[in-house]
Amino acid sequence: MTKQLSTLLIVSALIAIVLISGIYFYFKNRTNLASISDFDSCLASGFPIMESYPRLCKTSDNRTFKEYIGNGIEKANLIRVNFPKPNELIKSPLVITGEARGSWFFEASFPVRIADSNGDTLVSGVAQAQGNWMTTDFVPFKLEFKFAPAPTKKGAIIFSKDNPSGLPEHDDELVVPIEF
Repeated sequence: MTKQLSTLLIVSALIAIVLISGIYFYFKNRTNLASISDFDSCLASGFPIMESYPRLCKTSDNRTFKEYIGNGIEKANLIRVNFPKPNELIKSPLVITGEARGSWFFEASFPVRIADSNGDTLVSGVAQAQGNWMTTDFVPFKLEFKFAPAPTKKGAIIFSKDNPSGLPEHDDELVVPIEF
């Protein structure tokens, strides 16, 4: 009878450990789930990332978060950036390359700026056409930036359509999120 009692106590202790562990991980996971509010926090919590563009992260409670990639998909028929890609880590000096329709330029250039996640401009400059910009076709562009370290970990490169008229209806921009 002592052997049966010992076995019963061991089995009961194991069941108790499993139950307590289950309850602990259940509530710990619920706490983590409550703190997930965007793609970055979902990624940091170790949830699976779906291979799509933009990438998607799905939590265990079936919430899905989309990676912010700027508005490049919507502007792809007007301007395309070859380097850097969205959410890429950048450092100074930075050479930016891409192509834009001739209508994006004025006098073979358009303004570009790098901003931190607070919206503060770190540096601004002008992208220069690398070919004949007097066309409706895509024209390669290039520019180089040198800038001081950013006060934030994230930011954006903003490519503005040159608008010599100053009329707001002719404004347009491409936003490419980046990391410093």
